[in-house]
Amino acid sequence: MKKKLSIVFGIIAILAIISVGTLAYFTSEQNAENVISAGNIKLEIHEKTASGEDFPKEGIIVMPGDTVSKIVTVENTGDHPLYLRVKLTEGVSDEALTTDDCLDININRSCWLEKDGYYYYYRALQSGETTEQLFSEVYFDLYNIDNKYLGKHFTLNVAASAVQSENNGSDVLNAIGWPEEEA
Repeated sequence: MKKKLSIVFGIIAILAIISVGTLAYFTSEQNAENVISAGNIKLEIHEKTASGEDFPKEGIIVMPGDTVSKIVTVENTGDHPLYLRVKLTEGVSDEALTTDDCLDININRSCWLEKDGYYYYYRALQSGETTEQLFSEVYFDLYNIDNKYLGKHFTLNVAASAVQSENNGSDVLNAIGWPEEEA
């Protein structure tokens, strides 16, 4: 009987070893680390004078009737093409005054489309590419800037925003994802 029991336990041990070997044979384990990086879009606004110098950050002094050279372009400094829009905001340092009819900005309408208070660049801007000028000069109206404006400061803020152009609409006006306007 001892012999039979030894044989039975031996068979059970062999079956256990075979089943573990079989399980090891049919299973496998492996890890793969996948790194997926999102592309980026970046832009830089350039403000130059007709002589190619940077427009002075401290501003300039003007008189009614002056035309000031201010060439505004935007460069795509990111890795991917983008759609671009620019918002121009005029202001004057005295809240009681407005810039209505005081400034005339010569917008380049052959390359920029106006819609809903923004100027949209007419096509996708490729990485490393710079737009055609949005405008090149600002005229300070001779007849609408009077003595109320003496010593006041005019501002012309240029704010640009962009969204990816890849897989994003058929053109700049159909693109989605534009940042919401801040209040």
